[in-house]
Amino acid sequence: MKKIIASENDVKAMLDRLACEIVERYPNLNDYCLVGIKTRGAYLAKRLQERIEKITGTAPALGELDITFYRDDLTLVAQDPQMKSTSLGTEIEGKTVILADDVLYSGRTVLCALEALAQFGRAGKVELLVMVDRGHHKLPIYSEFTGRHVHTEADDIIHVHLKEKDGDDCIVHNIGGQHEVK
Repeated sequence: MKKIIASENDVKAMLDRLACEIVERYPNLNDYCLVGIKTRGAYLAKRLQERIEKITGTAPALGELDITFYRDDLTLVAQDPQMKSTSLGTEIEGKTVILADDVLYSGRTVLCALEALAQFGRAGKVELLVMVDRGHHKLPIYSEFTGRHVHTEADDIIHVHLKEKDGDDCIVHNIGGQHEVK
């Protein structure tokens, strides 16, 4: 059963709130950078950058991180995996990196992202921002910035739709594990 748990307006409100939380925690934009995990995390990081610029008048540094070849389930994800570009947009040495992604589930994606990020230097701190934390973590990973916590069963699937990728903004809870065709 498919259930929309966040509308376009809900997604907008979550992003607005998350941007405000970042600005409150880090009033100095030079102290941090936003890095989105490709693909949806990169779109979220870009939207957050735009919102933060509206609030502060200045845009924080923005980067995109491709974790394709760091995944331990690469053969399950794609027959012919393609490396996408990675550009962090700034030096991360000593900075706080706010790593953005759409859904936190097992924590394995974040682990891969941390390995990939380490190739670019030693961040002072890495914090995680997700639109949805659905629980069932397999690793001791949590998000400092969370749009929404959603109780799920292990076989459920959460899809964060973003206009840039999916044509609409919403969050869908597929109860019982029905995959969406993309």
